[in-house]
Amino acid sequence: MKEVLQLIELDEIKDALVGTCGVSGISTEQRKRLTIAVELVSNPSIIFMDEPTTDLDARAAVVVMRVVKNIVSTKRTVVCTIHQPSIDIFEAFNEIILMKRGGQIIYSGELGQNSCNLIEYFEGIPGVLKIKENYNPATWMLEVTNPSVEAELGVDFAHLYKESHLYQ
Repeated sequence: MKEVLQLIELDEIKDALVGTCGVSGISTEQRKRLTIAVELVSNPSIIFMDEPTTDLDARAAVVVMRVVKNIVSTKRTVVCTIHQPSIDIFEAFNEIILMKRGGQIIYSGELGQNSCNLIEYFEGIPGVLKIKENYNPATWMLEVTNPSVEAELGVDFAHLYKESHLYQ
């Protein structure tokens, strides 16, 4: 239990009352980390997290993602769903699976430093706009793979992915 508290960075509040959301006790961000800690007690090799940064401000979201990285450093696999992440949150991921509506995969692989692998892949598709300097790669990725862009370019991103070197 002590190891889990340290991993989740909750050891400093281990004796705090949880309380009810917004009334007293621990913060929303600490509550999210506590939920993760409860799952870790059973020592799973894989953990699924649905929107772990939802309802958190930027600072709290970074703390939660740091905890997720701490978990990964213990050789556990963490699978997260996340929508519209900031650059800092997006860069916290090692690999992503990007699906278009209908669940078809259009990218699966390592992000690379500063999302270079993802950017290189999509910029290599004729007609896809290049990412602007200092632009959030997550936002750009969603913009350039939008169904209307897909129709405008006359491409099927799922088919292109299946024909790519990434699809093995």
